[in-house]
Amino acid sequence: MRRATAGVDIARPLDAATVAALGAAPAEHKALVFDDVDLDDEGQQAFVRAFGDLTTAHPTVGAVDGAPNVLPVDSERGRANHWHADVTFVLNPPQATSLRSLTVPPYGGETLIASSAGAYRDLPEPLRRPADGLWAEHTNDYDYAVADEDIDAEKAAQRSRFTSIKYRTAHPVVRVHPLTGERGLFIGGFAQRIVGLSVGESRKLLELLQSYVTRPENVLRHRWSENQLVLFDNRITQHYAVDNYDGRPRRLHRVTLAGPVPVGIEGKESYSIEGDASHYTPVAA
Repeated sequence: MRRATAGVDIARPLDAATVAALGAAPAEHKALVFDDVDLDDEGQQAFVRAFGDLTTAHPTVGAVDGAPNVLPVDSERGRANHWHADVTFVLNPPQATSLRSLTVPPYGGETLIASSAGAYRDLPEPLRRPADGLWAEHTNDYDYAVADEDIDAEKAAQRSRFTSIKYRTAHPVVRVHPLTGERGLFIGGFAQRIVGLSVGESRKLLELLQSYVTRPENVLRHRWSENQLVLFDNRITQHYAVDNYDGRPRRLHRVTLAGPVPVGIEGKESYSIEGDASHYTPVAA
């Protein structure tokens, strides 16, 4: 569940064959790693834009100055040590996420990437059959990066910005990948309730399903070095930033590729319950 890429200079314009190969590779390998990249914010955006339309940085959180499509993933702004796929609380979450290393701590700070397709394959049949028909509400109405007991005035302000527009979207628990037809568990930290179940019932069932996503057999542990770019398929993975670097600086820049509306195994599309994200992302065909 990882492919190292050698011989591809992503700082240069890519020919059509390379764009086609790299565009399809995340669906197969789940994550691509590019070493020794010579990219700035403009270059990172240009690379991701080769595969389609970009989202803006985030529906509610501010972008890097002068780069509206670039989100600073900065340890000083919070730590996303919580399993999630990016921005699943909107109707059409990003199809792919790129992360570029700027400041790497001397130890720790790895990013874990889990295959939700592997998780689905691991489900025993008595659990897989009911999961196929479940839907989950995803919401941003809490801060996944900050524990409640750690809230101070600054973090409360961050939480307020994160939830300044409330989103709730219903997605299929089992999503069909639009390129490969592979099925994956489309859940994670923003999935808060199973449609038709109580909060308590939902929590127990989501924890059970999530335990298959985070099995060690389904997880890649990526140790960052300087000047790396990781591109992963946000449709069929989850990720987690390990907070094990003792408060030392850690900074990445994120650029995401606009995605389609998810589809379940019966062909039904996700639907929005609350919140308009049209300012954040177009819908990919």
